[in-house]
This record gives sequence, C-alpha cells and structure tokens, in this order.
Amino acid sequence: MIAIVLAALLAVQGSPFTLTSPDLPAGQPLPAAQVFNGFGCTGPNVSPRLEWAGAPAGTKSFAVTVYDPDAPTGSGWWHWVVFNIPSATTVLEAGAGTPGGSKAPKGAVQSRTDFGAPGFGGACPPPGDQPHRYIFTVHALKVDSLPLDANVPGAMVGYYLTQNTIAKASLTRTYGR
Repeated sequence: MIAIVLAALLAVQGSPFTLTSPDLPAGQPLPAAQVFNGFGCTGPNVSPRLEWAGAPAGTKSFAVTVYDPDAPTGSGWWHWVVFNIPSATTVLEAGAGTPGGSKAPKGAVQSRTDFGAPGFGGACPPPGDQPHRYIFTVHALKVDSLPLDANVPGAMVGYYLTQNTIAKASLTRTYGR
C-alpha cells in the first residue's frame, strides 16, 4: 500500500531530485583523489564528477556546495562553493573545481572556500580526529543567477542559497586520517 501511494505521488510530482557520483562510491570513504594538497595533506585535490536528476519545475540555475560540519572551527568548513550553473546542466565533470579550468560550465562562478581561494578544496581533517563528514549538495534555484562574485565567502553564498533554493539533493561521504 505504501509503495502504491509513493508511486502515485512520484507520478504526480515527477521524479525525486537526486545527486549521485560515480567517483564517490556509497558506503566508502572519500577516495584519495578528493584529498586536499596542503595543510599537511598530499592528495590530488580533484573535484569528483557529480550528476543530478529530477530538478523541480521552476529551476532557473543550480549551485553546488561541499561542506564539512565536523571541522574544529565552531562553524564548519566550506570546501567548494560554485553557483550560477545553467539550468540545462546536470553534470559537473571530475576536475570542474579547478580554478580557471575549462571543465566548469560556462557562466558558473566558484567562490572562495575556507582555504582562502576559489575552487575545490578536498578533505584534510586534523590527524587523529574522528572521520569528518563531507556533504555534497546540489541546490535547484529559483533565480537565474546570484549577484555574487568569486571573492565572496561560503557563508555569504549560503545566505543567498537559503533565500533562493527550491529543492536540494545531497550525498555524504567521510574521510579521516
């Protein structure tokens, strides 16, 4: 009975909004490719391929964030903030987080992370901490673009995302050292 009701709801509302990544296997820690190169870490620092589907009607653009709520800062840690992704986009290729790189969608803006620069900053928790959670989120936005630039910190982007998100989909992976 519950399955029938759920199927009927999905038929009326469309498919659920989902985020997946072939680079981030479910139930596994973040791969070495997504480890930062700095702060005592020596990873390749490559943003993973991200794929999403089922964005709701009215989506005018997307944003992607990667956030670590377990960072010992009192406010978490922004690892990647990219917005003004065109609404026709459903994939960010691996390496799209390279600042100034050609793999990011045209018009997308990568703003400053808590590492102090735009672009993807991989996992690098303090040695001996419990594994940290890295929350990858795609936000479906009701606006064509956010009035922000690459110098804006993640918390400011987060404020605008809260005001303009109509749906979001997330996946979480862990990493410790």
